[in-house]
Amino acid sequence: MAQHMPEMFTGSFAHRLDLLSRISVKEAAQGEMIEPGVAYLAPGHSHLLIKRTSNGGYQCELSRSERVNHHRPSVDVLFDSAAEQVGRAAIGVLLTGMGKDGAAGLLRMMQAGAWTIGQDEKTCVVYGMPREAVLLGAVKEVVPITEVAARVLQRLGGGFHSPSEPPRV
Repeated sequence: MAQHMPEMFTGSFAHRLDLLSRISVKEAAQGEMIEPGVAYLAPGHSHLLIKRTSNGGYQCELSRSERVNHHRPSVDVLFDSAAEQVGRAAIGVLLTGMGKDGAAGLLRMMQAGAWTIGQDEKTCVVYGMPREAVLLGAVKEVVPITEVAARVLQRLGGGFHSPSEPPRV
């Protein structure tokens, strides 16, 4: 995950998400192996990239390179690495936010065969980033925030969907 947030807050944000989530959530560390059931949050000082390892797994790579779209971490940087390293096995999700960060990266993910999801306008606080992705044609599915997790699980083969709405495939 890449969140536009200052360095001093990402660790506590990851901890808070960990307390609220069924999966583990942590701030990503350089070289850390990516494990199933764990969500990795980019530290506020670095871009987060995904790197394929020689044994077929993935690891976190952190970069303090220049800001992208005025941000570090940048969603585009994360999505670009997912497109390149994970390709069609990836799922990209772009949620509420101001600006266009993530839109072009989500398009590159889709072009690499990944499934892409954008949050709908009605449930966004700021319909900036998902809107830009929709305008680029980078979003395969637009859903309310309350359905995002169910859609991701469904794409992963979990088959879970909200009882109030049938799954969209």
